[in-house]
Amino acid sequence: MKKTILFSACAALSLSMVACGGNPNKAKNAEAAAETKAEAKAAPVYNVIDKPQVDLATLPVDKEGYYVIFDGKTFNGWRGYGKDNVPAKWTIEDGAIKFNGTGGGEAQKADGGDLIFAHKFKNFELELEWKISKGGNSGILYLAQEVEAEKNGQMKLQPIYISSPEYQVLDNENHPDAQLGVDGNRKSASLYDMIPAVPQNAKPFGEWNKAKIMVYKGTVVHGQNGQNVVEYHLWTPQWTEMLENSKFSSQKWPLAFELLNNCGGENHEGYIGLQDHGDDVWFRNSRVKVLDQTAGRAMKRKLFTAV
Repeated sequence: MKKTILFSACAALSLSMVACGGNPNKAKNAEAAAETKAEAKAAPVYNVIDKPQVDLATLPVDKEGYYVIFDGKTFNGWRGYGKDNVPAKWTIEDGAIKFNGTGGGEAQKADGGDLIFAHKFKNFELELEWKISKGGNSGILYLAQEVEAEKNGQMKLQPIYISSPEYQVLDNENHPDAQLGVDGNRKSASLYDMIPAVPQNAKPFGEWNKAKIMVYKGTVVHGQNGQNVVEYHLWTPQWTEMLENSKFSSQKWPLAFELLNNCGGENHEGYIGLQDHGDDVWFRNSRVKVLDQTAGRAMKRKLFTAV
């Protein structure tokens, strides 16, 4: 599916028509201004890539009804974002998925890049453990799409985080990102650059942290080390407002705004991803429960009373 983004312009035109009170001349002037704005802010044409997905029926299910998406030994079901294989910098060490960093930030070299589990989840609860190296940065992405956009006449793969909310993974004490953003919204377990994790209860670098992410009909909760730390609601005016106040706003990054504002695409589903941010990071004990309506309502009531 190919699309061109004109949301900002359309919104501006609608507001201008209301403000003009139906005056034809003022309406024409407003329309012309909106068209000029559309030309200035039009984002590139983009395409959502569809690839074969893992059949969940082939995965083991634990006694609590979770699909085990990492068995501690193999990369079954995993591949690189925008790739058909697992990049070489992702390895398995002591029963954990490890990214072997170079310290180069978001370098995304050919043998690196983000890792995704090749199944699109809709309503689900994800549990895993993670630990980060000193000064390290990474993230857990969800509802992600594989997106390519036009640049210089060619379609280029776009970063995973422009279509996916991010559960931040960070060494809060030693990485400068912890001091950026607003009110700590770039610290561990935060909805990156939008909502800070409260309380901020991350363990120091080199120690294992427990993470939970629940998505159910637009309600999202982040859990960290036994406590709920973030709750928000996708596909609402409040969600759009948060995007507009972030680095992903319609003015700063029109393509990211379009994709995130319609997070998960038409079906409200997407991949789970682990971020290559250039630093050593480990993930283990990864499992996912698919939530039906009954399970989802129960989960919303308890909202991670235990992580």
